[in-house]
This record gives sequence, C-alpha cells and structure tokens, in this order.
Amino acid sequence: MTEEFAVETCELSKYYGDLKAVDDVNLKIPKGCIYGLIGPNGAGKTTLFKMFTGSLKPTEGTVKILNGEPGGSRVSKLMGYMPQGTALYEGLTVEENLDQFAGLYGLKGVEYGKRKDEILDFVGLKHRRKSMTSELSGGMKKRLSLGISILHSPELLLLDEPTVGVDPELKAEFWKNFRELVDRGNTIVITTHYLAEADRCDKIGMLYDGRLILEDSPEAVLDGTDSSDLEEAFLKIVKEQEGGD
Repeated sequence: MTEEFAVETCELSKYYGDLKAVDDVNLKIPKGCIYGLIGPNGAGKTTLFKMFTGSLKPTEGTVKILNGEPGGSRVSKLMGYMPQGTALYEGLTVEENLDQFAGLYGLKGVEYGKRKDEILDFVGLKHRRKSMTSELSGGMKKRLSLGISILHSPELLLLDEPTVGVDPELKAEFWKNFRELVDRGNTIVITTHYLAEADRCDKIGMLYDGRLILEDSPEAVLDGTDSSDLEEAFLKIVKEQEGGD
C-alpha cells in the first residue's frame, strides 16, 4: 500500500535577499501522526508554516498539502491553523468568537450548534462561553485559539508554538488533546523550540539555519546520537553539521 502524506515539499526554499530563511527542505509528513518541526527561534519553522498555508510563496521548490496547492479553496477547508500569536476578537465573547469564525467556514444551524458545544467542552471553555475574550487569561486564549482552529473538523492541523507561555498543567492538557485528535484520524504538524516536549511527537524534523538537518522518530534520534534527551541530540547534530561544512 502506498503511504499517503499530509505535507510534501521538494527542494523548498525561501530567500530574503542573501538570507536563506528556508534552504532546500525536503519533507514527507505522513497522515495520522504528530509531526514536530523543532529548532531554535529563527530556524525557519514559522516561514515553513506560512508556505504551507499559502500566505507566503516559495522562492524555489514546491509544496503540496493533502495533494493540493497551499491556499486553494479545497485545501483551506481541510486545514486548520493556530498561529503563534492569538488572532482573536477581544471585544467579543468566547462563544461569539466561535460564531464569527464559523461564518467564515460556512458552518450554521443545528449541526453547528452541536459542534460548538463539542469544541467548548473539548478545550475546557464551556463554563466561560459568555465571558469577554479580553477578560481571559493567556492560557484560556490559547484554548480558544485551538478551538477555533479545529472548529471545521480539518484533516490537517498546523500549530505554531502552541505551548509557548502556558503553564505545565495546561501544556500537559494540550498534548492530551493533540493525541486525542490524532487518534480520531487527524494529522498534526507542530512547531516548538521546547526540545523537552518534542519527544511526544511521533516523528520530528530538526531545523537549523533554515535547513532540515535530521528527520526521524524521537527514539531513533536518541539512539542514533547516543543521547539522553533531544536537546543533547540536537547539539551533537549541529556540531557535526558545522564541523562538516
């Protein structure tokens, strides 16, 4: 059986003058997994995501999302995106924010009402549905952002640094949510510079200076580098790459 991929890139690059934000990246992200794009700030993670969503055009190379073009109407309906910064309507309630985005997705009627209740329950905001978004804590705004990104039941979910600035309890809850979504058949691509949590992914791609320097399961990376954790493994791989240049 031929393996199906949620994201495929071929020699994908994005240059800003002499700066290579993404440099010749080749990815094949399987469907039905949690895939982590990991690396320090400035490694190219968010630039890749922008090319995945179609908001940024590549300088060179190609990208396919669910076997379609980024930004196309079919792909947009099948993909959810949670940006690093919350993109919420502060002057609306939690429920009104969901209603606003539901309109963009064409969701309405009784079915949407059921879906809204499911989402509020899933992200733990049922008791705050009438709260003004401006009054929410940072963690609760993250919950709402996650709820909005999965409102239309996307096949592919892109999460850009979703656990930045959240407390350990919420971080653990988020990862439980991510795993539950994948168990339901979704594919999740997550960016993080927290290497300590990347071992929760099924597969990881390590980015450094815009380049993909290694791609494998967390367990295989640890075994292959004889490391006790992914931070140690990452430093070893970067040192080896720099020594080889």
